[in-house]
Amino acid sequence: MTEQAITTATANNRMGLRPRTQTLALLYARVALGAAFLSGIASRFGLYGKDQGYGSFANFVRYTAQVNAFMPASTIPFLAWAATLAEFALGILLLAGLWPRWAAWGSALLLALFGIAMTISMGIKSPLDYSVFSASAAAALLALQSPPTMAAHNSRRK
Repeated sequence: MTEQAITTATANNRMGLRPRTQTLALLYARVALGAAFLSGIASRFGLYGKDQGYGSFANFVRYTAQVNAFMPASTIPFLAWAATLAEFALGILLLAGLWPRWAAWGSALLLALFGIAMTISMGIKSPLDYSVFSASAAAALLALQSPPTMAAHNSRRK
C-alpha cells in the first residue's frame, strides 16, 4: 500500500467513511458533472425544445457573447464551439469513467474559466447563483481522489 493510500484510508477512517461510501460519492460526482455538461449541450441544440434552456445554438452563441463581453466579437463563435466540444468530450469521458483524473481536472479548469468570465462580464452573483465555482471545486476534488485511468483503478481493487 502506498503512503498516499494509507493517508487516504486513515483520513477516511477518521471521518467514518467506508471505502464503498467513498466510491459511491466519487461515482455520484462524476456522473453529476458529466450529465450536467451533456444536458447543457442538449439545451443548446434544442433537444429539450425551443422554449427550454438555450433552445438553439444561436441563442447559446448570444449567451457566449454576454459571458465573454470582454472578448472581441470575432472570437465568440470559436468560443461557443470550443466550449461545446470541450463539454461534450468531458461529459462523455466522465460518464464512461475514462481517464477520470484528467477528465475531472479538465472539468475543473473549464468551469473555473467559465466562472471567471461570468464574473468579469456579469459580476460575482451570476456564477455563484449558478454554482459554477462549486461545480469546479467538486471537479477538483474528484480529480484528487480519482485514479488516473480505469485500468489503474481496477488493478488496485485486486
